[in-house]
Amino acid sequence: MIKVVDRFLDHLTMYRLVLYYLMVLVATALVFGFAGLAPHDPITLAFTTALALAACWIANKVFARIFEVPANNESVYITALILALIVDPVAVADPRGIGAVVFASVWAISSKFIFAIGRKHLFNPAAFGAALSALLLDQPATWWVGGSLALLPAVMAGGILIVRKLRRLDLVATFAVVTLATVLATADPSQYGTVLMETLRSSPMFFFAFVMLTEPLTAPTMRWPRIAFAGIVGLLFAPNIHIGSFYFTPELALLAGNLFAYAAGPKGRLVLTLERIEQSAADSYDFIFRSPRKLAFEAGQYLEWTLSLDRADNRGNRRYFTVASAPTEETIRLGVKFYPAASAFKRALRTMKPGSSIHASQLAGDFTLPTNPDTKIAFIAGGIGITPFRSMLQYLLDRKEARPIIVLYGTENQKDIAYRDVLAAARRELGIKTIYAVARDAEPGQYAGNIDERLVRAAIPDYLERTVYISGPQAMVKALRQKLRAMGIHRSKIKVDYFPGFA
Repeated sequence: MIKVVDRFLDHLTMYRLVLYYLMVLVATALVFGFAGLAPHDPITLAFTTALALAACWIANKVFARIFEVPANNESVYITALILALIVDPVAVADPRGIGAVVFASVWAISSKFIFAIGRKHLFNPAAFGAALSALLLDQPATWWVGGSLALLPAVMAGGILIVRKLRRLDLVATFAVVTLATVLATADPSQYGTVLMETLRSSPMFFFAFVMLTEPLTAPTMRWPRIAFAGIVGLLFAPNIHIGSFYFTPELALLAGNLFAYAAGPKGRLVLTLERIEQSAADSYDFIFRSPRKLAFEAGQYLEWTLSLDRADNRGNRRYFTVASAPTEETIRLGVKFYPAASAFKRALRTMKPGSSIHASQLAGDFTLPTNPDTKIAFIAGGIGITPFRSMLQYLLDRKEARPIIVLYGTENQKDIAYRDVLAAARRELGIKTIYAVARDAEPGQYAGNIDERLVRAAIPDYLERTVYISGPQAMVKALRQKLRAMGIHRSKIKVDYFPGFA
């Protein structure tokens, strides 16, 4: 069953999954409304949803043009649907309510542009819009989606898929534990059963955690800052937490956490200018960009790359790719393999010329070299999955730092082998050996076939002593991880390259 779910999730970007989840929740609420099972009239809910979508879409177009940044339509729809699910639906004949929805929608979108430092917005848009509406118009969010017991199964089912997709169980679990602990700590012991039941059944905790807490642009990207962020928000989310007479609401708890996330995370969004394009292998190219400032990162980390597309397909205009360059290099290198049925994003990328620009943000990832230089390592790469290892090896070459590393690199053909120059230099200058596994036309000295248990045992006889890094197509990564576990390698010594929203 898990494999079926993962195959389904592998074909969706993270943004598209969240969008579908919210659409299902709204549709379910409409159906339940007609059946008398949801708390609001379906006609007013439909009108409010349409109003929020229109206001968010228009505001996004206007601000994107003013600030000259790519318009991300998926995030617009996500923000609008969140607002529709947390503010009270309004009727066509309610001008004050209509004004509040439009106000919250416009400010939610504008916060991404106005309250941004280095082109990176600080606050969760929906939380900001809802909080401002409450503070200035006395129209607070009611979070009705979390208070409807009939909607709880849909909230839970879709939310679990999001957590599985994002690999953010640590974030959601920490938030839930801290929230529940704080609720109990501030309640009368005789009421523990009641308050727990209310928190789990009729509070926005689950919807908030699945959809808003996990929003990647305003949450920390590294593990321990992410845990701290979840703890801070979980503490302030509990309903009895207050400063004097001031009580926190869910949206204010999240905004406070967003400030911490900004302080703890990488700053700003880069606008990179294409300098040149190099072919690294058959159908694989490196796009080399100039940056307005030096990007501080660790070899093996990734960025979210955004292009302005006239017509995006169902995978949107954002992608996560490893930075193929080393931190020691002056330029930023993006390595991409192109397939015949390319996405709209890759088609646009392929048409880029020197002087064209791309936006990069969300530096993240712990697929990095261990701090101890004596740690024995095995790099296992498949196809274009060699890119993070290119970053690491070039970094070691530039620093003239030899480490006990063995590289296994699998491709279909000779022409698919990328970065031969870096791999050869690593062997020549650092003694880092690469064993090539070529499925179709292996040459003497290469392994004929795919990377398998036999090759691992032969090429890395001390594999049980090594930390193994795996990067490549998801099917290959999953299969190899299972094989290595069966060979006795502990899961803590297997690191896999993973991108949230990867598809």
